[in-house]
Formats: sequence, C-alpha cells, structure tokens
Amino acid sequence: MPKKPIGMLGRMNAASLMMMTPEFFKVRRLRTKGAAKISEAPARFAMKPERMTLDGVDIRFARAGNPKGPTVLLLSPLPQSILCYDKVWDALAADTYLIALDLPGFGRSAGDMSFMTFEAQSAFLEKFVFEMGLTDIHIVAPDIAMPVALHYVIHRDHKAASILVGDGPGILPSDNGSLVTKIIHSGFWRSMVKMTGARAFIAGAIQLGYLHYSPSAEEVADYVASYSGRIGQVCSWFKHYPEGSKAIDPHLDTLDVPVHVFWGDQDAFLTTDNAERLHKRLPKSALTIFENCGHFCYQDKGQEFTQLVQNWITGGYHLGDSHG
Repeated sequence: MPKKPIGMLGRMNAASLMMMTPEFFKVRRLRTKGAAKISEAPARFAMKPERMTLDGVDIRFARAGNPKGPTVLLLSPLPQSILCYDKVWDALAADTYLIALDLPGFGRSAGDMSFMTFEAQSAFLEKFVFEMGLTDIHIVAPDIAMPVALHYVIHRDHKAASILVGDGPGILPSDNGSLVTKIIHSGFWRSMVKMTGARAFIAGAIQLGYLHYSPSAEEVADYVASYSGRIGQVCSWFKHYPEGSKAIDPHLDTLDVPVHVFWGDQDAFLTTDNAERLHKRLPKSALTIFENCGHFCYQDKGQEFTQLVQNWITGGYHLGDSHG
C-alpha cells in the first residue's frame, strides 16, 4: 500500500476546492491536533473482506460475530468503503452477527451507472438480504446509504427490525452544505470534480469531514482504489438525488419501522436541520446529535457511535408509537 495515497497533485487540487468552500475554514478551526492528517502507521485491519457475485455483480462484503446474536448490517458511505467501520468492527461484533456491504457502484464493489439511483440500490439490497438469509436486521446506513435504507423499508419486502440513518439525503428540501449544493446544481462544478479526480475528491472529504479522526494511509488507499475512474458516475448520483428523494419524502410520516437518526453537529456536507426535521416527521424515531463531531461520526466519535448502536439494538428501538 502506498504511504502517500493522495499524492501532491491530489492535495493541491483538494486545497483549491477547499478555498472555495466556506465550511472548510470553520472545520479547520475546530479540529483537534493531528486530525484529518493521513497516518502512515500500519492499519492492522480487524475486518476481513470477502467477495461474492450477486445478480452478475462482483461485490465486497465482510462478516463477523455470533450468528445467534442480533443482526447488524453496515452499509458503505461515500467516498469511503466498508473499511471505514474497521475501528468499531470488533466492538460491534462481540455481541452481534455483523455484516458490512459495499453497495454496488461504491466502495470496492463493482457497479456501473445503472446503480446510481436510490431505487436500484434498494432493489440490490433486497437481493443481498435474501441471498444472505437475513431477517430482523438493524441496518446502519450513513451518507449515501441513508436513502437506500429508507427506500428499502418503504418500497421493498424488507426484513428490517430497525434502521439507523444519518448524514445523508432523504427529506425534502435537503439542507446541504455549499460543496454538495454546487455538485448537485452546477454542471461546471461537476466537471471540476470529475477533472480533479478521485484523489482530490477523497482528500477534500477528509479535510471537511473530520474534527478528530486521522485515517490510515492503507484506509485512504482503499478509498482511492474504490473511486478511481468513477467519479463521473458519483457526480451523476449527486445530480439526481433531489429527484430520488421524491420517492422517500412523502412516505416519512407513515413509516412504521423504528428509526434512529444520527448526525454530527459540525457536518459540513448536510446540516443538522435535516436530522431534526426527519426526526419530527417519523412516527417512531430517536435522534442523536453528536457534539463537536464532523460528518463521519462513526469515526470521529467511534466509541459513542458504538454505544449508540449497542443500546439501540438491545432494546432501544422499541419506541412504541412516539418519538424517543
């Protein structure tokens, strides 16, 4: 694995993008010492990824833990992969049957433009759940996985006991940070992001997304490998996500699955206003806003995030008909 997976050009291009992103300056002031710097220390991953072909698509997933415990399914965010959960993997696997999936088109799973919709992703998730024989699942779905989980429990023959979602789209109107707004609405900005490539895209996310965490070089190299050559289709996903949310938003008020909404209070990509409005709309929901936390809260606040998941799946999700 390269010790410097972003490279000088990637860092320069990311720095140029950050100079035009107002939220960057606030995040930089709030960071703890050393945060968002790529560590060259050996990663020693606890997670042991596997591969399988499902519906003709080569996908990457991982599993661990006790098959007799509660089933927890972690879905990959952007621009990361399932390796983003490595630091919480052993703790969560201690008492659960734990599975992580790189959604098709994201992470190290294959998948072309045909997967760049919430509908296509949730259809594939339904097939994966069936193939793995999963039932009564607690689905953890941050970022781009959030609308997939919501679409899945709304429109599919789902097997979810509950979902934990955050830091992503689904409610309309979406209150986005400046960079996400530019990528959604501006063809010029989408061209800029495509031109600067995966390394700048990931370096920018690291700069904007962390207040405390420092990813390893091996972790970042996995993210670079995940998105090299397909930033164009990622930009297409952004362009179409307001339209995709129209299949989710009208159903939020009648969703009967327990939902735990989580968010970092300093999220520079999507504001906490999304979390608060989503919580109010859902009949059975709890809300956790992690304080002094960036977008990637499962890493920035790993211990607290692990505790949240553990408390939820061991009974917290029994909310009745009112908010938690």
